[in-house]
Amino acid sequence: MSRPLTRSAQWSQTTTGNSQPADRLRTLQYNIMTNSLDYEISFRPDFSLLTVNLEKGQKVYAEPSAMASMSPTLTMKAALKGGAMKSLGRMFGGESMVVNTFTAAKGPGEVVFAPGHLGDTQHYRLTGGSLILQRGAFMVHSEGVGITGKWQGAKGFFSGEGLVLLKASGTGDVFFNSYGGVIEVNVNDDYVVDTGYIVAFEDTLQYRISVLPGLRGGGIKRLFFSGEGLVCRFSGQGRVWIQTRYVHPFLSWINRFRPAKNKS
Repeated sequence: MSRPLTRSAQWSQTTTGNSQPADRLRTLQYNIMTNSLDYEISFRPDFSLLTVNLEKGQKVYAEPSAMASMSPTLTMKAALKGGAMKSLGRMFGGESMVVNTFTAAKGPGEVVFAPGHLGDTQHYRLTGGSLILQRGAFMVHSEGVGITGKWQGAKGFFSGEGLVLLKASGTGDVFFNSYGGVIEVNVNDDYVVDTGYIVAFEDTLQYRISVLPGLRGGGIKRLFFSGEGLVCRFSGQGRVWIQTRYVHPFLSWINRFRPAKNKS
């Protein structure tokens, strides 16, 4: 049976990668050869910040507006990445066509990234496979990783989350963010998740969209257009990341407190 990992393993206040190396030169050589980043994730899970330390010549790629601060030794360039088709795929997947490239051109330095909404930031190491991301979840990736759109067909049409998901592939580091905290689940057989709570999942998993029992029939129009009451049924072996909050119920709740216009 699939079980979430422990919260202590998931939601430590600070998570670091390649921190305090015994031999800095050896670590630098390893990072360059494997497209690895020296990073730290702090203020988890509510107000997470991602800090990436770059050695001279290293690069990191991020969605527009994600950068909060950076060292003066770094340069930033905004451009299409991967050609027009991959850029269009990112756009249909809920991201910008433009990707910001940060380069440690003048020497070592750091760059700090912040998600666009309240929530956690998660690191995933790609080693030749692919990671599927929900719309708007991509944040940062290292060299050696490509982000493009993944067409879902009818599954995307009925999920309420869009026809195109994001696909991260290659070898390197990728970081994604959630609305709320993130729970990592190891799937060994079958697992069911509401479509609005899925953040990411490994491409080793198969999935299909279905309607919750009791919601068929009269409510089909609402299901068809909003995706409410739909679940994703995963099968196979792999990991799925679930967020602890879903933005649509929050918007419905807060809408009750909006000032009403006076019709007189």
